[in-house]
Amino acid sequence: MEMKPHSEGLTRRDFLSLLAGVGGALCLGCMKGANSSETPRPLPAEKTAAFHPARFWKAESGAIQCDLCPHGCTIKPGETGFCRVRRNDNGQLVSLVYGQPVTVNNDPIEKKPFNHVLPGSFAFSLATVGCNMTCRHCQNWQISQAKPGDLPAYNWSPEDLVRQAKTAKSRAIAFTYNEPTIWTEYVLDTAAAAKTVGLPTILISNGFIREAPQRELAKSLLAYKVDLKGFSEKFYRDICGASLQPVLDGMVRVREEKCWLEIVTLVIPTLNDDPQELRQLAKWVLDHLGPDVPVHFTRFQPLYRLRNLPRTPVETLEKARQIALDAGLHYPYVGNVPGHPGGNTYCPHCGATVIRRVGFTTELVGMKDGACAKCRTAIAGVWS
Repeated sequence: MEMKPHSEGLTRRDFLSLLAGVGGALCLGCMKGANSSETPRPLPAEKTAAFHPARFWKAESGAIQCDLCPHGCTIKPGETGFCRVRRNDNGQLVSLVYGQPVTVNNDPIEKKPFNHVLPGSFAFSLATVGCNMTCRHCQNWQISQAKPGDLPAYNWSPEDLVRQAKTAKSRAIAFTYNEPTIWTEYVLDTAAAAKTVGLPTILISNGFIREAPQRELAKSLLAYKVDLKGFSEKFYRDICGASLQPVLDGMVRVREEKCWLEIVTLVIPTLNDDPQELRQLAKWVLDHLGPDVPVHFTRFQPLYRLRNLPRTPVETLEKARQIALDAGLHYPYVGNVPGHPGGNTYCPHCGATVIRRVGFTTELVGMKDGACAKCRTAIAGVWS
């Protein structure tokens, strides 16, 4: 499809709102464990423009066909694709955000959320701008719907990023907040640099990506979290500007590549909370991914373009979790409800509590060497 060039940017009001830290993802230089005197300052927006050769494209009739995500944008010279960060520069596709994170933070890994990966650890988390979806409920819309040059950015090579993560004493690097798919080149190069020093990498994604780049990513990562926005094509089309089937296909590929997978579904009142749809979702996960893939049913907060809707009732999340348990899934969760027992991990065999959570605080209360301390059933996950 042919994409028009993007010209809209952030208003001053949007920028000030951005700096207030909506969604908890916008804490520039706020790195637990790092020496603040050594933390680089972000460069002004006008000084951060940088081009880097992009991958996953081909020339087509005087334009460029981008093969990174299912949008398959046909990009004319001087224009960008749907994501706003990949441009046709005189017949070559370039990334406008390589090495240009606009936000970094040392987050609890449970914030991603990963409940079965290195519990209690911190992940050095970063984002650029742009996205290949237009979700009406996006909590980080000020960065995901921005374009290069709207915001100040760091100028960090993959090696710089790894050094910052080591300084912050992070256990992993997380590509998160906006959609890392659209900066795949930076992700892959950083993952390679991190591997040389034994630092794992994790990806938080909408899963809207084509096969070749996704398989390469999955081979490079320790863990891959997919936001399964809903379980209908109508929801994806009307609310997210995308489609469901490529996301489903992609999760199967992640499992095939032996990369740890967790799923998050933000349950939005009246839009994707129908019990029958949730049953279909749970059955699909069981049939195609298996019972050990964690599924987080998280609470919606009125944000961005869906401020007219109420918060998700806790009872709705509890019902979603029970639907998943009844379907045969071992690790369904209630999310965004701090202290709720549905946020704990239970042994799928004997029912004992093995990990207790309150917010992002984690306590291993009944697990030893990756197994239930009571009955010795293995608990699926990446524990060390």
